[in-house]
Amino acid sequence: MQNHTNKKQPNNPLHGMKLLTILELLVDHYGWEELANKISINCFKNDPSIKSSLKFLRKTPWARDKVEQLYLELNRKIG
Repeated sequence: MQNHTNKKQPNNPLHGMKLLTILELLVDHYGWEELANKISINCFKNDPSIKSSLKFLRKTPWARDKVEQLYLELNRKIG
């Protein structure tokens, strides 16, 4: 029998969430300056934009993990 855990992840709050959506929610909530204070990466500090941040986060797993963790923390607070 095959394992189908990758198809449905009911306990994973990130399942089905696009990085774009996560980033937009964080920017709307914190703003770029506060986001840069919480996650110290240049794409949030210097001339930040959704497009440049997405490009960086998609190729930098450790930074993406930090963004996802911050989203999860925010989700728990306002949930």
